[in-house]
Amino acid sequence: MYRKMTGEIEVVVDPEYLPDHSDPAQSRYVWAYTIEIANHGNVEVQLISRHWLITDGNGNCQEVRGPGVVGEQPVLSPHTRFRYTSGCPLTTPSGIMVGTYQMVDANGRQFDIAIPAFSLDLPDVKPLLN
Repeated sequence: MYRKMTGEIEVVVDPEYLPDHSDPAQSRYVWAYTIEIANHGNVEVQLISRHWLITDGNGNCQEVRGPGVVGEQPVLSPHTRFRYTSGCPLTTPSGIMVGTYQMVDANGRQFDIAIPAFSLDLPDVKPLLN
């Protein structure tokens, strides 16, 4: 698991290789990642959008931006959590993802929170990130 705190918001990421959805002979490797966002503060916040940098094992980087996550723009009341699972295909057997969520609090203040960099690695392979 990978963790990152930004102010009073914590992001925890748990990636998992999906062999049943992958086809190494066709250079297709698929991971699921489960993310939990926890609001440890006393002010309600809402996730507005996301920004990802996805780098494959060859160093090719793809940038992804979009509203919300998995079709939602969740509101996190104080001391609550939001959890979702998404996926990422790569053409290499390893890669790295890192990003930010754009948030707005109940007072209208916009701010970014960091998503920790995390490795996408096949089982039994030394992770790119510790």
